[in-house]
Amino acid sequence: MKTRLHRTDWMALLSGVLFVVLGILIVTRAITDPLVLIGVLVLGLAFAGLVAIIARVVRGK
Repeated sequence: MKTRLHRTDWMALLSGVLFVVLGILIVTRAITDPLVLIGVLVLGLAFAGLVAIIARVVRGK
């Protein structure tokens, strides 16, 4: 019996990690400035998108 594994969706994985980390930072009040929060969110999503594009190019899809 051969098990088929699916490829990692890097955009979804990194975006989920980003939102969990941001949630922890908000609950612990490590980030209180909304502009810093939005900046970290935008940069984090941009990084996740870049990693997803690079992974797709490397896979050759």
